[in-house]
Amino acid sequence: MFVFEARHTQRFLLAAVFLASAASPALAQGGRGGRGGPPQQSVVMDSARARLLYVSNRPEDHPQANFEAQIAAKKRTDSIYAARSAGVMDFKKISYKSSVDGLEIPAYLFQPLEKRGPRGHAAMVWVHGGVHGDWSATMFPFVKEAVQRGYVIIAPEYRGSTGYGAAHYNAIDYGGKELDDVVSAVDYLKTLPHVDQDRLGIMGWSHGGYITTLILCRDQHPFKAGAAIVPVTNLVFRLSYKGPSYQRSFSTQAGIQGLPFEKREEYIKRSPLYHIENLKVPILVHVATNDTDVDYVEAQQLVWKLRALKPDLAETKIYVDPAPWGNSGGHAFSRRVDPQTLERVDSPEQIDSWNRTWVFFDWWLRPYEDRSKPVERR
Repeated sequence: MFVFEARHTQRFLLAAVFLASAASPALAQGGRGGRGGPPQQSVVMDSARARLLYVSNRPEDHPQANFEAQIAAKKRTDSIYAARSAGVMDFKKISYKSSVDGLEIPAYLFQPLEKRGPRGHAAMVWVHGGVHGDWSATMFPFVKEAVQRGYVIIAPEYRGSTGYGAAHYNAIDYGGKELDDVVSAVDYLKTLPHVDQDRLGIMGWSHGGYITTLILCRDQHPFKAGAAIVPVTNLVFRLSYKGPSYQRSFSTQAGIQGLPFEKREEYIKRSPLYHIENLKVPILVHVATNDTDVDYVEAQQLVWKLRALKPDLAETKIYVDPAPWGNSGGHAFSRRVDPQTLERVDSPEQIDSWNRTWVFFDWWLRPYEDRSKPVERR
């Protein structure tokens, strides 16, 4: 046996009982025939396995990181954007307050060098992924294309993002306050007179696609359309599929403090799959069958429900084993970028996905229109 700190004792004992019950049907049934008699066999608990399965529900046990290294990495990313954007687009790092509690949210702002007049530009909020992630330098070629097409892009570093120290990191609220952090980026866009508030979109990848979908399923939001690429879909399923090492980053969040069997309503509330009925604006969703992060067995749940319930609003495509990128198979199939040159490393699927994405937003947001000018009548 091994010893946990006192604060873990009760939760560990519950885990031990569960393990013993699972190992011994007789014990699980309360003895012979489930009649409450003594168990037919004794079970020796595997302490190594118990340690692997243990999942805390206390915020102080949330997995930590090397914050100094993250801050240094963020400074490098910022310097790369500053250097690469010179003469190409107007880039700056800004911040704004979240509407939910006033937390300061850093963000990246990308704009055309020459601004149109009032309401001249469509704009999009782009949402990064990762349970703890950040806006990376490898998004450069895509954001450059967006700006060249006439968009203003803002990319929030919502609570839980890396590169801003322990307090911001540990404020993570997956599917909770982070949504308000992201939507609050629109408050900053309202300070830019050349942004047309009637042409706002939202887009994200993985966890960012999850945030995008969940926001679009709210009763009220400011967006006219959104795109969710390889989005996280169903936390109830996902946590069971990924196991304890993944679960620990959720169960220890202050806004959750538990696993799905303990906080059923909370996980349902935070899972886009269960809110598709509320979708009222167009959404584009792309998934990959060889995704080993958001596995296809999770992704297909969202795709099929969208096709069943929202065929007039949802544009979906399943990419069958697209050319992979990184260590998660097809999860980054449309974000294939050389980390040194920051140039696209195109595959047929990447080209197709981005072409469809641009056409989708062109249709709904009309970035090529300069609405600061009077409409020409013929």
